[in-house]
This record gives sequence, structure tokens and C-alpha cells, in this order.
Amino acid sequence: MSAPRTAAVVSAPHDRGWPAAARLAASIAILVYLAAVIVPPLAGPPPASELAGRLMQPLRPLVGLLYLGHGYRFFAPNPGPGHTIRWSMQFADGSTRSGSIPDRDGDWPRLLYHRRFMVAEKIAALVPPPDAPEGVQFAARQDWQPLVKGVAGNLLAAHGGAQVRLEMVEHFLPGPDDVLQQKSEPDLVTPLGTYARLKGRGP
Repeated sequence: MSAPRTAAVVSAPHDRGWPAAARLAASIAILVYLAAVIVPPLAGPPPASELAGRLMQPLRPLVGLLYLGHGYRFFAPNPGPGHTIRWSMQFADGSTRSGSIPDRDGDWPRLLYHRRFMVAEKIAALVPPPDAPEGVQFAARQDWQPLVKGVAGNLLAAHGGAQVRLEMVEHFLPGPDDVLQQKSEPDLVTPLGTYARLKGRGP
């Protein structure tokens, strides 16, 4: 009888995982990314802590690069007034048509409504109140007017109009006492100008 064969045992090298330096670098990267997600909402519009504002400063390049500066605090706990862009269009035959951006009934799918809602809010953040000093009005116009011209151009192209008049409408939210008394504050309307369509060009 032949002697029993012994199985050769091959010892596999012990897998230690990542080196310590790689684990440290990955941990730092994860912590920085979590900070870039958490800090922008805390450092948003007032009320916001001074500490959150200071923490936000070194993170701004990363937040801008990854587009993480979302306005979560826009919706809660104390949402401000809402805004729409009201438009009135005149056609070459003299007829007119009006609407608003966003359009609760006409913008579908719902994502389209949300995108147009954010367009109105972006422009509203740049437009000062009607009673602001003339110097402030002029300086702000350099920022918001190119965006408003883009909105006007899209509206004229979509509907084939000759000219369109735009207004920013600020809708105030009633407080608890106003709801109980069935009162509502009137909307604040700010003219954004009238824009005509030039031949072969935008407004």
C-alpha cells in the first residue's frame, strides 16, 4: 500500500486592506464632502449662525464645483414670500395673451414647474424693492436685466409675439392671525420692462 498523500497547504498572504495613509486620505475626503453637503443650508439666508458662515468660506470652491449650494432652508422652517413673473404679450394682429412663470396648471411634468419656479426666484433675489434708491436700482438692473431679457426672448419665440411686458409679483404668506381673521396682504408688483422682438434676433 502506498503511503497517504499529504495535501500541500499554500498560505495566502494576509490582506491588510488599504495602507494607513490611504485610509486617512479617504476619511478626510469623506468628512470634507459631508461638510460640503451639511454646511451650505446652515449658512444660508438669515437667520444663520456666524459659525456656519465661517465654516462655509473654505468650502465655497468645492460647493460651487459640485453644485451643492441648494436652498433647502427656502422651504422651512420659515419660508419667505413666493414670486412669479407675470407676462402680457401683444401680437402683430393686435391680439394679446397673458400668463405667468411658473404656471401651476400649464407646466407639466412637475419638474418643469419646479425649474421655472426657481427661475422666478432667482430673478426675484436680484430685483430690489420698488422703493429702493435709484442708485441701487441701477446697479441691480445690470444683474437681473440679462436674465429677464432671456425670459422675454423665450416667451416671444415660443408664442410668436411682437412684444411682451414682464412684472415680478411677490406673494406674501399670511400669518396665523391673518388666517384666523381671513386677511391677506396684497401682492407687491415690480415692473421688469417691455421687450420687443427684433427681426431675426431676440429682444
